[in-house]
Amino acid sequence: MELTEVLVLVGSFVVLLVLGVPIAYSIGIASILTMLVSIMPVAAFTTIAQRMATGLDSFALLAIPFFILAGQLMNRGGIATRLIDFAKVLVGPLPGGLAFVNIIACMLFGAISGSAVAAASAIGGFMHPRMVKEGYDESFSAAVNITSSTTGLIIPPSNVLIVYSLAAGGASIGALFLAGYVPGILVGLMLMAVSGTFAFRNKYPTGGTTPIGEALKKTLNALPSLFLLVVVIGGIVAGIFTATEASAVAVLYTLVLALLYGEINARDLPDILLETVATTAIVMILIAVSTGMSWVMSYENIPQAVSAALLNISENKIIVLLLINLILLFVGIFMDMTPAVLIFTPIFLPVVTELGMDPIHFGIIMVLNLSIGLCTPP
Repeated sequence: MELTEVLVLVGSFVVLLVLGVPIAYSIGIASILTMLVSIMPVAAFTTIAQRMATGLDSFALLAIPFFILAGQLMNRGGIATRLIDFAKVLVGPLPGGLAFVNIIACMLFGAISGSAVAAASAIGGFMHPRMVKEGYDESFSAAVNITSSTTGLIIPPSNVLIVYSLAAGGASIGALFLAGYVPGILVGLMLMAVSGTFAFRNKYPTGGTTPIGEALKKTLNALPSLFLLVVVIGGIVAGIFTATEASAVAVLYTLVLALLYGEINARDLPDILLETVATTAIVMILIAVSTGMSWVMSYENIPQAVSAALLNISENKIIVLLLINLILLFVGIFMDMTPAVLIFTPIFLPVVTELGMDPIHFGIIMVLNLSIGLCTPP
């Protein structure tokens, strides 16, 4: 590893970000500049282009556009409203009940759609005005919605966990999905504990009690949406289909459900497909350029150098893991989750593997750390 190449890679990337260049272009340009320093100019462009194309040549990545489409269908198909009603039945009567409703609805919607953005927009668009109208502080309402929406990145199915599987060299997506349940639910419970404390101190109102007959009706209305979790995760665990095939099943299921609910019709599908394509394109270009940068770092032996440096700092596993967690928290503040996972997984995974940690365990730790960073400015 030459120090010059490392300085070019890191320096150009940081400068481009500071100048406000979109992160996908920053990653791609920094990778090309580094290769220009290392090898012949023509070979540099050809190599990066080849690595970008190779990075997208993965069957597992087909799950991402399907889950994005499923999320769009849920967002438009009235599923979010039914989940909110169900969450209100569960926790509405508690102090600060609307905050609890927001958290549980985001957990359920995020778990079904696999997208924090979909959860934040679908649930927040409905709950934020309602919470403000009931006397909740606007900043509190926004904070509850933003933080709780990230639980969908940990609770399966999760697009980010699929990306991690790709970056980790084919870690089992089914195992990652199963591993995300307990941490995701724990995060949601802790968010509820904090929200309950704030609600008690500020004397926020409850969400109101739902009559038994109405509560039963709302629960039954939400069951078809909740059953999607059983279909997707159950199918993967039972070996009926792969995660990619499960994503296609999720699209078919949500489409039928949305049409039955009458919230969308055939005329709405072109707009939904267009939004899905636009979102997928953003994710895929990030994956492509991040794969190119990961190859450049591997070519320059940067992961090996970082691994050696971390292990030289301390032989204590706890200290090394704390350092990695702090780095990931810092990275999550400035970088989007997809490129962060693709760039830093090849760097840190060899370190934690040498310490005896399972790649599945580390994947959940990485996504959880980056989810915290996703909530912070900017």
